[in-house]
Amino acid sequence: MMGLMEKIFGDLNEKEVKKVSKIADRVMSHEDEMAALTDEQLREKTEEFKKRVQEGESLDDILPEAFAVCREGAWRSLGMKHFYVQVIGGIVLHQGRISEMKTGEGKTLVATLPAYLNALEGKGVHVVTVNDYLAKRDMEWMGKLYTFLGLTVGCVVHGISEDERRAAYQADITYGTNNEYGFDYLRDNMVIYKEAMMQRELNYAIIDEVDSILIDEARTPLIISGKGDKSTDMYKRADGFVRTLKEGEEADFTIEEKDKQIALTDEGVAKCEKYFDVENFSDPENMEINHHVLQALKARNMMKRDVDYIVKDGEIVIVDEFTGRLMFGRRYSDGLHQAIEAKENVLVRSESKTLATITLQNYFRMYQKLAGMTGTAKTEESEFRDIYNMDVVVIPTNKPIVREDLQDAVYATENGKYKSIVDRVEAAHKEGQPVLVGTISIEKSELIADALKKRGIKDFNILNAKQHEKEAQIIAEAGRLGAITIATNMAGRGTDIILGGNPEFEARKEMVQKGYDEESIAFATSFVQSDDAELLKAREEYRKLLEKYKEERKAEQEKVVELGGLCIIGTERHESRRIDNQLRGRSGRQGDPGQTQFCISMEDDLMRLFGGERMQAIVQRLGVEEDEAIEAKMITKQIENAQKKVEGKNFSIRKYVLQYDNVMNKQREIIYGERKKVLFGENLREDLISMTHQLVNEVVDPVVIQSKFAEEWDFDTINKGLRKISPKFEPLNFDQETLSDMDEESLKAGIYADFEDLYQQKEEEIGIDKLREVERMILIRVVDNKWMDHIDAMDQLKSGIGLRGLGGQDPAAAYAQEGFDMFELMINSIKEDFVKFCYNVTVQTTTERKDVLGSGEGHKDEFSEEDALMAGGGQDVPAEAVIPQREHKQQTVRRDAPKVGRNDPCPCGSGKKYKHCCGRTTPQE
Repeated sequence: MMGLMEKIFGDLNEKEVKKVSKIADRVMSHEDEMAALTDEQLREKTEEFKKRVQEGESLDDILPEAFAVCREGAWRSLGMKHFYVQVIGGIVLHQGRISEMKTGEGKTLVATLPAYLNALEGKGVHVVTVNDYLAKRDMEWMGKLYTFLGLTVGCVVHGISEDERRAAYQADITYGTNNEYGFDYLRDNMVIYKEAMMQRELNYAIIDEVDSILIDEARTPLIISGKGDKSTDMYKRADGFVRTLKEGEEADFTIEEKDKQIALTDEGVAKCEKYFDVENFSDPENMEINHHVLQALKARNMMKRDVDYIVKDGEIVIVDEFTGRLMFGRRYSDGLHQAIEAKENVLVRSESKTLATITLQNYFRMYQKLAGMTGTAKTEESEFRDIYNMDVVVIPTNKPIVREDLQDAVYATENGKYKSIVDRVEAAHKEGQPVLVGTISIEKSELIADALKKRGIKDFNILNAKQHEKEAQIIAEAGRLGAITIATNMAGRGTDIILGGNPEFEARKEMVQKGYDEESIAFATSFVQSDDAELLKAREEYRKLLEKYKEERKAEQEKVVELGGLCIIGTERHESRRIDNQLRGRSGRQGDPGQTQFCISMEDDLMRLFGGERMQAIVQRLGVEEDEAIEAKMITKQIENAQKKVEGKNFSIRKYVLQYDNVMNKQREIIYGERKKVLFGENLREDLISMTHQLVNEVVDPVVIQSKFAEEWDFDTINKGLRKISPKFEPLNFDQETLSDMDEESLKAGIYADFEDLYQQKEEEIGIDKLREVERMILIRVVDNKWMDHIDAMDQLKSGIGLRGLGGQDPAAAYAQEGFDMFELMINSIKEDFVKFCYNVTVQTTTERKDVLGSGEGHKDEFSEEDALMAGGGQDVPAEAVIPQREHKQQTVRRDAPKVGRNDPCPCGSGKKYKHCCGRTTPQE
């Protein structure tokens, strides 16, 4: 379809690039003008632009000049100047779109153009990276440019102090990871004083490796949790039972690998009933056993050690399926993590209670403007458009790509494939050509490493989740003569592979060995001016070393180019074409030569599950030897079709996750919005009075609806209900004459007045300012407790809602409707508790807001032992704890004179009721 459209209308992407090129030409036209300015004059441009923006000029108006200033500033502070195509990429990012730029095209530098321009508004710019290392590296590297131009820059990474974090968010430009930004948003909506908040309004974000963050990680929500119930020995018992089950012909369970589902057969159910001594495994009262057994089954038969997780220091650490990195602090949900702990015989940790949660999809959609960059996004453009309203523009490369991408080599068996891969690596190594072998799991990377050792090849680097600390260093050396690097497919993303080695990297390494500190090295690698003799000495040393390594590497680089550049071998196709393209893109940067090929076997998971019988039949018909490869366009096409199938399935899952989270998102926005008003000191008295009226109506309406005559109303029931709101409410007691003139409206008006009088007395007793703070303290704590329970309830609703499909109901629609009803109930419950607590405060009530959530911990997917504590400090109050009303036991007050009821005649003899005479309190502002 797209091919036909392009034939009729021409290449749409080319048209977009042409449009943007006109703006890029205007940027380049200012080059000489900016070059003529002194450093001081260039820096003054920043203030000039800020003033122009405040006076009403749009960012688009000043873009050509601002980009030109940024280009010149980069040349003076970094020794780099944006290429024309990088300017095009920067304009696309400013427009809130995705720039697809190939590896080695300098995406880090490209981001400085829109970051500088958008920072001029003073609302903050967030640059988002995939890990702490890249956030810190890019902030230090590009920070030299921003500070040179008079802007401030900050970095948000794990482990920094609260003050450093807050300062980083106040900076003009902030670098950080997606997880840190998301967790800080959740924590900001759990703090108890506005001073504890970190972030400003979410303005503009530039996401590096946007496909990794907005697509690969979109299915795992960010969660802040607290300790829940202690784990029982049921995990161990369930694991013990599952170990007795059989696979094969008389199987006790079935596995659907495609859908990742597992279930007991009738035989398995019978065994389970016998093992746990229960009559009916499916009975609701055996739900817990049912749940534990299914999770133990999954842990034993679907979760593989060294593929899905590793065991490190007595803990189960998840391996990210996309990056191959260890995800410290992340836990599988729903008891699966505990089931794996039982399987691996390590300490089974307690389950956790969710305090706050959001998906990355919904977090990033809250920004006023969102942009992204990556080497591979076009294959997922429909998803970016559909969910984030961002289109993809493919930016031309600075130099033409000369890399050779060979057809896939298909083998009949896995053994044949691996033998052939090792042969190819050995041959390239003998020649001296650098090789990068991309694998999709730790297990496979270690399998190839062992095979190379058996051939006597020991001089190679293995880069998987177990060595991710040395990631950048290993990747930087992967282009050296004779280098062999075995890496999980996404490892080292963000670090360029330079043929013949990276002179800058080596010069820095030697500076560290010579004892130079970080500050000196940062200055030495920049072009910033200084009079400090020590710093200037460091710069001179660095430049000498850089020249030395450039000279040393020149001959090596020429030799590697002669041998054909970096050779990349993929050991199997990933579920997503995008991940394969990323591996390919590691070779052939900036016009370098290179060669890539994927070696796959008919036994690979992708081929087995999604390749179809047709492909199996083709390979069998050809009758090839075990280690003989078939290279055919038709087979490559079939593989891509299989990948498209999986991509479509994964997109459906992500849409499904978003569909459900959208329901929570609307509720989250309401709760967080109201909570923020309280934090910023809104006066709650009017809200309290309005809520009191609502509660009064709920008590009165069911009684008065039964009769239009006041004499027939059940005042005992009304009094009982009103005294639940406040025990100090004087019971209603009317004579016959009053009742004969009374209607519903006058009854309610009188009760409203009584409650207002009661509250006025409360204000006199406690003091107006103190009571306003107490109201805020109470509301925050009631909301936090109720919201926490509501998250749990919604989670349980979601886990069971799928069964509605069997009854012909749309599960998503049912979830939305029932979720709305539950939310309404929660809101009513909040109002009720808030009003009751406010009417019951005493002089002794503490006005200090307490963090009822205790120390919440942030984690992706599930639970983390070390991700930062929730902002606002707080105390370990159990989640179900009610709000304490008073710290001291109340003393009984004894009355000497008889009590005067508020509806009794006033003792002064005026003839009015006491409450309208001497019992009336003076109104206060």
